[in-house]
Amino acid sequence: MLDEQPRKERSDAARNRRAILDAADALLAAQGSEHVSIDQIAAAAGVGKGTIFHRFGSRAGLMRELVRERALTLRDAVTDGEPPLGPGAPAPERLLAYFDAMFQLIVDNVELMIAYDNSTREVQEDEINVFWARHIATLLAETRPDVDATVLGRLLLGALNPDVILQHIRTGQTERLAHAVHSLVASVVGESGVTPGHT
Repeated sequence: MLDEQPRKERSDAARNRRAILDAADALLAAQGSEHVSIDQIAAAAGVGKGTIFHRFGSRAGLMRELVRERALTLRDAVTDGEPPLGPGAPAPERLLAYFDAMFQLIVDNVELMIAYDNSTREVQEDEINVFWARHIATLLAETRPDVDATVLGRLLLGALNPDVILQHIRTGQTERLAHAVHSLVASVVGESGVTPGHT
């Protein structure tokens, strides 16, 4: 599971942490994942480069923390939010709502997601990915007991590739891809007449 912050931070440490995360977020959005260095982030945050490595361990650790913040928000909506994303809706509707929400999360943070993927290719089975894979597989197993829910879930999750999404964003085809991903999931769960929930 995705745990909350394990202990309360000192106020100065908390301020530095927030400044670093906000600076990284802004630079990624403005310059793209390939053009942002730790030196730039440190300068924008008003801290030393060593502070970033002390707090996050590495570039991968910093990217992971930014993704983790967004993942926690979506995780909370999945576990405790209103249906259909949260509990209470039929499994097919929850799957569609999840993929719509995850697609939008990636669209809104695509440069961050690419930076995260590029920084953590060797650690793909972390807690964030394990949680999503388990959530998808559980709903798939309920919806389609005739399939290998674990493998099919991984294949469906692979459709949310940040590089592919970025390509479609840059060519003005975000909604086209959104409908294609939604249709793919809908065809698997037998809800092909449903349209994506986001705009």
